[in-house]
Amino acid sequence: MEKADRAGGVWRDNTYPGCACDIPAPLYSYSFAQNPLWSRRFPPQSEILDYLDRCLAGFGLADRVRYRTEVHAADWDEAGSVWRLVTATGERIEADVLVPAMGQLSRSATPDIPGAQDFGGTALHTAHWRPDTEVRGKRIAVIGTGASAIQLVPSIVDDAAQVTVFQRSPAWTLPRPIAGTAACAAPRTVECLCSCDFRAPAPRCCRT
Repeated sequence: MEKADRAGGVWRDNTYPGCACDIPAPLYSYSFAQNPLWSRRFPPQSEILDYLDRCLAGFGLADRVRYRTEVHAADWDEAGSVWRLVTATGERIEADVLVPAMGQLSRSATPDIPGAQDFGGTALHTAHWRPDTEVRGKRIAVIGTGASAIQLVPSIVDDAAQVTVFQRSPAWTLPRPIAGTAACAAPRTVECLCSCDFRAPAPRCCRT
């Protein structure tokens, strides 16, 4: 069951400029569906979402997901040895196995800042970035220095008139290896343990 109208989780919901994986892509791949076609070590949001869509279709899961179905309660019935679920619409479902996969980042947190309601400009959370959000020539304030801010700020700083970052405490960062830069100049050896042909309509995996 999926509460949204399509799969993808945070990679479906987050579309802010610069949104990408903040760990090497192979670690974000299923062990049984390794993708040798990642365009870079830290691929963008659209590429990860495409990978998840291909897995969903390739392993025959697309027709087994109930979309727009949010679970509001789950109780274990000891006597009946079943899970009793209640959805947002009041529908009751029984299940032998329940695997919660709601994700810790599925609900964004917006800080309660005194006077925020009087701000006359555009204010939004990166998890709710709107496609029509204009940054060119704007004076922008970014609150926080988490993974989203680290990706967002470099992506908008050249277009914005000014970008000011508010942080509680400095974060430790390392250079991100990007093709064509010094951080990615060292030669590397890649050993493929399992590869999938993601150019095909459905992933085809083979051990090598």
